[in-house]
Amino acid sequence: MTYPVVPVGEVGGPSGYTYAAVVVRVEKHTRDDVLAALREIRFSGWLGQPDDGWLAAVVASGNGTVAAGRRGVAGVGEWLADRLGATVVALRVVRDRQLLVVVWADGEEVGRYLSDPSYGLGPGDDTLPDAYGVEHAGAFAAACEQPDNAEDLEELLGEELDPDSVFESERLAGVLRLMGMPRWLVAAPSLPHDVPTGPRRSEVTRLGAGVPGPLGWLTGRAVNVVRKRRPPPPAVTDAPRGSSGMDPWLM
Repeated sequence: MTYPVVPVGEVGGPSGYTYAAVVVRVEKHTRDDVLAALREIRFSGWLGQPDDGWLAAVVASGNGTVAAGRRGVAGVGEWLADRLGATVVALRVVRDRQLLVVVWADGEEVGRYLSDPSYGLGPGDDTLPDAYGVEHAGAFAAACEQPDNAEDLEELLGEELDPDSVFESERLAGVLRLMGMPRWLVAAPSLPHDVPTGPRRSEVTRLGAGVPGPLGWLTGRAVNVVRKRRPPPPAVTDAPRGSSGMDPWLM
């Protein structure tokens, strides 16, 4: 089944869409537990309903700060993993050209993957475009109780996509399938409207800086003015670099 990326939501520019979500395994926790944790850090975004053991929170700004403490989607995932001690997965697509996956289990980070660490960096930066963290595929699959899919997941994460014909949303669709998570997340840019193949607008709780309802919408807009000036830290800071760090005799 195909899960379309619909033409609404946060547009990241001519290349495609930017969106992100944190997905929590809720076997030992309720939706109210997750909602309370998100409100505590003044989260902005939408919280869905439990779906086959998972609960997704879609962030309001895919590549921006969405919670207190300059937290982006990875920071929110880290907070929830530490607070709940549950399996948590942070997912982010930037302009459909870069995919981030971070997984925590029992409160500890399992690993993180970035499909192209060089994407969006300046022309003088020597970060390599090679996928970062592919070796964590087996641990990702195990944390999500899908160990039989480890080999296929590693192949998918390591695949070099043709940017002219394949979007990272397509890779994300495969990741969601292999890790057993809600596949409607590739259509998350639809929010705040009904999500194709996913929840209806009435089934999600919208939070603005931790406040629900119309007041949250106003609060979120006000807080976002400040958050736009305080972006989250990079998801990866130790990606391999190119020739600048090489021995000159080898160049």
